[in-house]
Amino acid sequence: MEVKVLNISGKETGAKVQLPESVFGIEPNDHAIYLDVKQYLANQRQGTHKSKQRNEIAGSTRKLYKQKGTGGARAGSIKSPLFNGGGRVFGPQPRDYSFKLNKKLKSLARKSALAYKAKDNNVVILEDFNFDTIKTKNFTNLIAALNVGNEKTLLVLPAQNNNIYLSSRNVQKTKVITAADLNTYDVLNAGVLVLTADSVKTLEEAFAK
Repeated sequence: MEVKVLNISGKETGAKVQLPESVFGIEPNDHAIYLDVKQYLANQRQGTHKSKQRNEIAGSTRKLYKQKGTGGARAGSIKSPLFNGGGRVFGPQPRDYSFKLNKKLKSLARKSALAYKAKDNNVVILEDFNFDTIKTKNFTNLIAALNVGNEKTLLVLPAQNNNIYLSSRNVQKTKVITAADLNTYDVLNAGVLVLTADSVKTLEEAFAK
């Protein structure tokens, strides 16, 4: 699949980039995508939720009232879960939500997400560029030129570039990452995937390993 290369003004440069079939042309695997996104979201959870059980509640241990003759149910502790302010039964405890997936499955999931974007014609290729200064207006002008202002946009760079990254941080609906940090969730969450010419080469090399 060939895609025309644009410059930062949104105009065609006359060049074209061939998206590698081994990455963008595969048959997507929905189950691999599901597992990889599930792992990504699970890894975002801190797992620090905690409630106190009855043995952790501060309170008197004396018997509240006599066992018999009150006409009410027996009660031995103010810390019982039955009372307001008592301990919680089977409440949440700190835990680690992360789980392991093998590398081949994660690679298949990322390629499947990229294949969906290519199939829906939601891939834009930019010529390699840089900003001279860190300026939000530089990035907003780029997004406006590409005519993707109403879409969530994921810009994938071949390597870390602070001028571009820092210029994008105040722009809504946009995210800038490197090809090495590409993940299934970000690709699917974006409406438009913007790649540079070198990013395509970097992705092809990474998935060839």
